[in-house]
Amino acid sequence: MSSPTALVIEDEVQIRRFVRGALEAEGFVVHEYGTQREGLAAAGTRRPDLLVLDLGLPDGDGLVLIRDVRGWSAVPIIVLSARTDEDDKIAALDAGADDYLTKPFGTGELLARVRANLRRPRGAVPGASGSPEALGADAPLFRFGEGEGAVELDRAARLVRRAGKEVHLTPTEYRLLAVLVANAGRVLTQRQLLREVWGPAHSEQSHYLRVYMGHLRSKLEVEPAQPRHLLTETAVGYRLVP
Repeated sequence: MSSPTALVIEDEVQIRRFVRGALEAEGFVVHEYGTQREGLAAAGTRRPDLLVLDLGLPDGDGLVLIRDVRGWSAVPIIVLSARTDEDDKIAALDAGADDYLTKPFGTGELLARVRANLRRPRGAVPGASGSPEALGADAPLFRFGEGEGAVELDRAARLVRRAGKEVHLTPTEYRLLAVLVANAGRVLTQRQLLREVWGPAHSEQSHYLRVYMGHLRSKLEVEPAQPRHLLTETAVGYRLVP
């Protein structure tokens, strides 16, 4: 099996080399670029398995690159940025990024995010509207957790089981879980989840999410107050961690 390919698009040479070393140790073939133009051209010709980029590129905003790539590819995109404002994070995730790491960051966190995003099924372009089943999760069964907290989503039967016992979910709870599962490992913004589960007219009503995420945790997490799988990304959205 050939090694996976990663593109690192970052104008700071030291950070680029740091990321390259971490990814090569993980088995990637890495190509480096310092501008948006070079990175976009390489994304189209090399068809990488992973794209890691900075937002503040010398010839343009990385958001433009993300939107362009998302027009034709579902490749995992991880943003590295010194921008810490939550609006910047939300803008990147809404543009189609899968994850966002704030500089400075460590090798362990970077590689954990890479592994989580590569585990996610890639059958569709993230952010595309449609039913949860159309968002890239093709397998009829999806499992996460273990022991008492082992959860299984059976799409064919539209059933959810925990530790082998069926759990009753309302239709809305099921849709929310299905969207999270279809994007497992990826941060989804509140706006994305509201749009997919409740529809565009509800994209600003974040209180719906807080209530229904609480319902899912109480039914599926061993310790709902300290969830291990249905995680909050503060001020941004939520993530399902398998």
